[in-house]
Amino acid sequence: MKLDEIGPKIKIMRKDKKLTQKQLADIAGISRVTLGKLERAQLGSITLKTMDLILDVLGYEIAFKSKDSFGLPTLDELLVVKGAGEKTL
Repeated sequence: MKLDEIGPKIKIMRKDKKLTQKQLADIAGISRVTLGKLERAQLGSITLKTMDLILDVLGYEIAFKSKDSFGLPTLDELLVVKGAGEKTL
């Protein structure tokens, strides 16, 4: 996932949880303005800690994947999808 795709993806996940920007921002301990900029991919930089707080509220976590996979899921990714409902970003 490219950096400019993260914010719009967070917006989708937030709406899936039926949370407003203010609700998510309050729970994560950030400002609504910061969250709004992130969702619009207008935020120049954000700390990993802030990203982790937002994703934690949404039930996700930061994960790494190889750029060499050409878009195909790895065996580990397939197991997570098929497993106990774990979700990663």
